[in-house]
Amino acid sequence: MDASRQLLGLIGGYQVSQAISVAARLRISDVLATGPQTLAELAQSIGADEQALARLMHALTALGLYTNDGGTLANTELGAALRVDAPRSVAGWARFVGTGSYWQTQAALEQSIRTGETAFTLLHGEPVWTYRAKHPDEQEAFDAAMTSMADAVSAAVVAAYDFSRYQTVVDVGGGHGRLLNGILDRYPTVKGVLFDQPDVVAGADAERFEVVGGNFFESVPRGDALVLKSVIHDWADAESIDILRTCRKALASDGRVLLVEQLLDRSPDPVRTAFSDLNMLIMTGGRERTTDEYHTLLAAAGLELVDTTPTASTTFVIEAAAAR
Repeated sequence: MDASRQLLGLIGGYQVSQAISVAARLRISDVLATGPQTLAELAQSIGADEQALARLMHALTALGLYTNDGGTLANTELGAALRVDAPRSVAGWARFVGTGSYWQTQAALEQSIRTGETAFTLLHGEPVWTYRAKHPDEQEAFDAAMTSMADAVSAAVVAAYDFSRYQTVVDVGGGHGRLLNGILDRYPTVKGVLFDQPDVVAGADAERFEVVGGNFFESVPRGDALVLKSVIHDWADAESIDILRTCRKALASDGRVLLVEQLLDRSPDPVRTAFSDLNMLIMTGGRERTTDEYHTLLAAAGLELVDTTPTASTTFVIEAAAAR
């Protein structure tokens, strides 16, 4: 393939993202999970224009999400992963990337590159967290996206890291507790505490662990393992240090702060991690970091990096203890 043709394929990536996002929002894979359908049947099932849907399905079939056997449409293995109830479903994330504010912000990357500022804040006049608090539909879409992405990462973390040494694991910024549930499945004698904003943890199933609502800039529950999955990358250095200092204060003697994050210098998928870093730049003002940058960040919060454990995902468990 010549360079121009290869580059054109990369440039068209935005169309792929939007087409898959639309498929997720229309729940095409969920409908086809009940059995193959004709185009007319599918259009009626999802409430779509038949001719327009035909064009979308032609594109998604070419991508390998669906098959068209004599006019009968069905899921492929790839398309089945877009079902809401699929193991490690990515449906929530697929829906989220097509939301208005997210899509608009992706188009504003140039503004961030030119100014160094967060594109989302430039576009909307306020940080993403404040904006979502005022737009429950987008907050709900974001929460669903994070839950959608959490299962694969959580399974990888639980498989890679030994939590048996801890008595109380606090999942800081843990959303609905997918990671914490995975830890408790594997280590049933561990006490679990889920900590996040009150409106977030309100949707958690609290049967297996204690639920505490609050603000991690102010305080977090005490424990001998404080786990922060995909939290620190959301924030610039100053805010990250504040969060880590709060965790340092809540850390039991000989306890550990465990960051589940990607590492720019060690990623098994450097393209994905690099684009995640760009996403942090435009959406939150945060960043992905190198191992050395985490050394520096943790030291500024009174912590020292003890170890890094790779997982089967692109994330590492970055283990930190109170500095001596």
